[in-house]
Amino acid sequence: MNNFCVLSLITFLPLIGGILILLSKNENSGLHRTIATIFSGATFLISVLLLLSFDSASSSIQFLENIPWIRTFNINYHLGIDGLSFPLLLLTTFLSLISIIASYGIDKRTKEYFFWFMLLETGMLGLFVSLDFFLFYVFWEITLVPMYFLIGVWGGPKREYAAVKFFLFTLFGSVFMLLSMLAIYFASGTGLPGSERTFDLIKLVELSHSGQLQLAGTAAMLVFLGLYLAFAIKVPAFPFHTWLPLAHVEAPTAVSVILAGVLLKMGTYGILRVLYPILPEATRAFLPVLVVIATINIVYGAFCAMAQKDMKRMVAYSSVNHMGYCLLGMAAVMGNPNAAHAGMSGAVLQMVNHGLITGSLFLLVGVIYDRAHTRDIDAFGGLGTRIPIFAGLMIMQAMASLGLPSLAGFVSEFLCFLGAFGGSFGHTNFKIWTVISVIGILVTAAFFLKMLKLVLMGEFNPKWEGHMPDMTPRELVTVVPLAVMTLVLGVYPAFALRLMDSTLTQLIKIVSGQF
Repeated sequence: MNNFCVLSLITFLPLIGGILILLSKNENSGLHRTIATIFSGATFLISVLLLLSFDSASSSIQFLENIPWIRTFNINYHLGIDGLSFPLLLLTTFLSLISIIASYGIDKRTKEYFFWFMLLETGMLGLFVSLDFFLFYVFWEITLVPMYFLIGVWGGPKREYAAVKFFLFTLFGSVFMLLSMLAIYFASGTGLPGSERTFDLIKLVELSHSGQLQLAGTAAMLVFLGLYLAFAIKVPAFPFHTWLPLAHVEAPTAVSVILAGVLLKMGTYGILRVLYPILPEATRAFLPVLVVIATINIVYGAFCAMAQKDMKRMVAYSSVNHMGYCLLGMAAVMGNPNAAHAGMSGAVLQMVNHGLITGSLFLLVGVIYDRAHTRDIDAFGGLGTRIPIFAGLMIMQAMASLGLPSLAGFVSEFLCFLGAFGGSFGHTNFKIWTVISVIGILVTAAFFLKMLKLVLMGEFNPKWEGHMPDMTPRELVTVVPLAVMTLVLGVYPAFALRLMDSTLTQLIKIVSGQF
């Protein structure tokens, strides 16, 4: 698998499938589904085969592709993966295939639907493998358009409003990313003989470390805040979270899976890939603020979820809560070495685990909605005895989300708390914020247990008699693999932690100034 173009193949294979879908007849829905499944499945298979050649002991970029693109501005087609991007690459190809299969129920304008979905997959994969900031920005923007149409055309009653709100929020952040990116580009020209401005993320880290990146003080903090705003909107971090619940509620089930499972991770990935290594001094100054924002995300998101009657909206707010754990673990980067490594490992692992767990929860909520055409928690009752397979999977994934030991959610959340509790910056100690964040775990347990009680236990609502069959084989094909991985990463998290260990160790050294 040491093919020079393997990352290009992974990135653009879904787009090739999308183009073939466009060339097919409008009315041939079966062909559209088949092409999407084959090309998304092949992409997933190739990404899994990369495990055979990926060197987890190395912090270096692997499977490099670097070709001049726009020579005038020193922009290159520069791809590569490391222990930070590879787990997210695997997650993206896995969830994309699952979501394609979950989309078989779409019967309106399938040609356009599957084309947009395949283009979205290319955009997400391209972002995670890009090592040129300009290319990173291009793929970042590519994901915006497909998601807008997937929500706006195939979503619920308020789909247009949800799509426009998502588009405006993300575009607003993208403007600040563009301005900050240009500022970094112009600051990379040192004026030394042979030096030139660059968008290369690896070179920008080297320039920052050597003091040749002409950004410091107020200028560096302004650039940092511009990039943080773009990434925080995507996370979403408080107070930029308001677009998320509506987008989730109105989006089709499969689109909600991708939105929660992958698109939110683009924000946290951007912080770790761009902000932390290129602007380490500004990062260190911002850490006390980041830990406060993380705490708000965790506690506020949990209480908002507790107040919901709509199951999908509840799971959407739980995403705000769970992405707060990522931010909390990331804030530990300046703690003692053991705490920093635990927090950062927990943050990246939480990105993966959240995609698996929350993706499966959205699929399970979609199973109920397809039968009852309502997501009102109070409308059900006693489903545990009527649809036991569904009940078992729902209980398992809800328990994973609330952090039950032996399931994936516990491991990553524990590492985030462990790292944050030992984290500090200057005279600012993170212990009090970590203790406050524990409230989020308690509230998360409360709202999931309440939902399970009202939906699965008690007396069966006779309204659903004859309308509530158990899960179909296709539905099981989408949910069971996610449940299996939830168990595997809960029992044996070292499988994922080994992939990211060396890269995160290097990143911690860069941010702490030890590199």
